[in-house]
Amino acid sequence: MFTIEHDYDATVVTLVDEGAAPLKEDVIINAFDDCVTISQFDPRTDEMVRITLSLTQLRDLEAALDLPEGIYQLRKG
Repeated sequence: MFTIEHDYDATVVTLVDEGAAPLKEDVIINAFDDCVTISQFDPRTDEMVRITLSLTQLRDLEAALDLPEGIYQLRKG
């Protein structure tokens, strides 16, 4: 299951784990004009863990999901 919310400066997508236990914590994705952040609570450390992707890294990730194993460089255009 997931939710989509449009805030003032970002689109927020929350991914909720469903299915058989053990379930993972929700994943929160904030899409800004210049980057995307991905956050998830880590119950082992009792902290929110966040990574930030540039739009170029996000584009590369999108392409990587549909490619076989290997090394790639996307061309602008």
